Amino acid sequence: VQLQASGGGLVQAGDSLRLSCAASGRTFTNYKMAWFRQSPGKEREFVGAITWNLGTTYYADSVKGRFTISRHKPENTVYLQMNSLKPEDTAIYYCAAGVPVVTTAIGGYGHWGQGTQVTVSS
Repeated sequence: VQLQASGGGLVQAGDSLRLSCAASGRTFTNYKMAWFRQSPGKEREFVGAITWNLGTTYYADSVKGRFTISRHKPENTVYLQMNSLKPEDTAIYYCAAGVPVVTTAIGGYGHWGQGTQVTVSS
């Protein structure tokens, strides 16, 4: 399985950004596709996830209402639309795939992309 994240960059507070995660190497039936992020000195944290089959979404409270996860099955791509960005959203964003028992648990995801840097200036 390969996950290729892209779309990061430097933006100002209040701006929007869309991250992409291109997935390949298997079919993702019954998988959850997730986004995590990690800021310097902090642990990696859950941002959101989507079930591949039904498109059910899950979000961390800190991004709920601002971020939206979607997937495009024909292109095997998962997106993270980030609106109203804040400086505290600055982090490396990772996409992940797996069949977690607990959706927010890092250990439930066996496949990870390389990460893409998002920097939000105030």
